[in-house]
Formats: sequence, C-alpha cells, structure tokens
Amino acid sequence: QVQLVESGGGLVQAGGSLRLSCAPSGRTASSYHMAWFRQAPGKEREFVAGITWSGGNTAYTDSVKDRFTISRDNAKNTVYLQMNSLTPEDTAVYYCATSARHWGPVKELYQYWGQGTQVTVSS
Repeated sequence: QVQLVESGGGLVQAGGSLRLSCAPSGRTASSYHMAWFRQAPGKEREFVAGITWSGGNTAYTDSVKDRFTISRDNAKNTVYLQMNSLTPEDTAVYYCATSARHWGPVKELYQYWGQGTQVTVSS
C-alpha cells in the first residue's frame, strides 16, 4: 500500500511560482513512476506531468511545457512540481499519483492517488 501526501499549494498572483511536493509513505516509491494531475471545478482530471522511477524521462501536457518542471529526489522519497509563470487557468486541485508501468496521461493506469492540494492563481 502506498499513501501519497501532497503539499505546497496555496494562493498566488498571476506570474508567480509555487512548488508542490508529494511524499509517498507506507512503501518506498522510488521504484514507481510518478505523475501530477489537476482538476479544475466542473472539469475532468487532466494530466500535467509525469516522471519515470529513475527520473530519466519526463512528460508534460502542452499547456505547461516551459513553465512547469517535474523532478524527484529518491533519497528523500519525494516528487516535486515546480510551477512558474502561473496563470488563472492553472487554478485547480493538484494530485500526485503512482504507477508501476506508466508515467503518461492515462489516469486509469495509476494505482495510488493523493488527496490533492489546492492551487489558486489570482489575476
């Protein structure tokens, strides 16, 4: 069983930055691929970024490329999402998730999910 705890969300003005963290517990997550998803009110949960267990490969949705960076520190058992140049369209609840075999946008392939952290970007 893997439990995921996200942190780092909050309220920020447009153009600002936030860094989200996801710390798995219960089992080490260093052998799992990890991803961040987000869900805005009235919208489906969408893929934001993913990273392989080694950190050697990453994937991003087009709308966050060049603004967001996913990374991981397996020594700390933590995955990060650095978010720069935030816009009101980035407002959502952000979730981290783990998968044994996938780091892309297919959310059905992720086995464990966190409770989410709210990110609100004001204009």
